[in-house]
Amino acid sequence: MTHAHFFGYGSLVDQRTHDYTPAQPAKATGWRRIWCATPERDLCFLTAIRDEQASILGLVAPVPGLDWTVLDERERAYERHDANDDIDHPGESTSVAIYSVAGHRRAAPTAKNPILLSYLDVVIHGYLTEFGPDGARHFFETTQGWEAPILNDRAKPIYSRAQKLSGETRETVDAALRQLGSTIIFERP
Repeated sequence: MTHAHFFGYGSLVDQRTHDYTPAQPAKATGWRRIWCATPERDLCFLTAIRDEQASILGLVAPVPGLDWTVLDERERAYERHDANDDIDHPGESTSVAIYSVAGHRRAAPTAKNPILLSYLDVVIHGYLTEFGPDGARHFFETTQGWEAPILNDRAKPIYSRAQKLSGETRETVDAALRQLGSTIIFERP
């Protein structure tokens, strides 16, 4: 039987945001995670880019029936890349894909492209659940682009897959943003 998997490194790490099972912890070598802006969006979001000196933690999960349609639609701002040789995971797979925004479409974060706190909360909940506090720290340390302001939308989440937060998630995110010296805003510029 052919098995195809995807590697998730952002919101897909929070298994509450999808039905792809079984998902398992994995590591992508030769990839780095960054916040970026694109012409189509007025918010920053995560992407993975090639960097032979880097590695990131995430999850791998199977693509049911090799039907990429639903996942490709969820990740429509990205291109799907073969990453089979880059992903270390415990499962059997004939192929593993990673999604990445094309280089010509990526722009550096600016004050006009904030990061949604509700999105970041979901991502960190996933890392805390799958990898514990060390995994959440690894996420903050291995992600670039923190110069973008953080739009605090917790009271009225804008992110479509926002989830209920635990106190641990909230405290972990807030402490990390303070340590990074992030600028928190309450309205879009």
